[in-house]
Amino acid sequence: MPGPRVEHLDAFLRAALAEDLGRAGDVTSAATIPENATATARLVAREAGCVSGLTAALRTFQLMDPEARVTPLATDGACVPAGAALAEVSGRARAVLSAERVALNLLGQLSGVATATRALVDRVAGTNATIVDTRKTVPGLRALQKAAVVHGGGANHRMGLYDAVLIKDNHIAAVGSAAEAVRRARAHVGPDFRVEVEIESLDDLEAVIEAGADIVMLDNMEPALMREAVRLTAGRCLLEASGSITLETARAVAETGVNWISVGWLTHSAPSLDVALDFPG
Repeated sequence: MPGPRVEHLDAFLRAALAEDLGRAGDVTSAATIPENATATARLVAREAGCVSGLTAALRTFQLMDPEARVTPLATDGACVPAGAALAEVSGRARAVLSAERVALNLLGQLSGVATATRALVDRVAGTNATIVDTRKTVPGLRALQKAAVVHGGGANHRMGLYDAVLIKDNHIAAVGSAAEAVRRARAHVGPDFRVEVEIESLDDLEAVIEAGADIVMLDNMEPALMREAVRLTAGRCLLEASGSITLETARAVAETGVNWISVGWLTHSAPSLDVALDFPG
């Protein structure tokens, strides 16, 4: 999963910098650092984790100082120990300091997503299950957060409302039945567009498969019911487990034989990785 295109990334980063700098700019750095002073600093991981967002973080420094030199010492997707140097930045000291917080916020948040994903991926290793994300992303950060999930070893679900059909409980309530919603969706998008439907009871499973569902989401089901769904489906469609999946429960869910395990908290609640910008003492 690639991140946003450069022009989109730059627009996002410029908006983030403008939010921090306001109309007056970095008054602390302007008041204490000579205008022509230069500095070299390192981005460092304070704790072990999986790196993501390094490219975006380094781009932040270059937007503040077009002549800044950035040298990656790690790569997005790398698992690093506590204390690992991730990159070196050299440029105007004021610019480096002005970009510091935006760069660290991004790097920490995205590395946190990748680290949490890696932990889940490792937990289900050896099973048939793939860890996937959801649309529960921070507005404006979706492409970067979904790239972080891939950096952590997971996979992306749909990117937005535009690239797959996902029929959920409110759609079903509006239509009247899950199977009818699937039939309408399949007729509308044709055979080449993926159609997924959420069900809360195995009573709907056979009907939605016959209606043409490619993926059936088993919403908040116990492992025993998921296992039965796998048996009944017999490979005719993919099965996705969703709802309250944690690091503690993921293995039991994966061992039911489902294909996907979708986890919303990876992008909306994963703790940030502790990262810092260290100036030489």
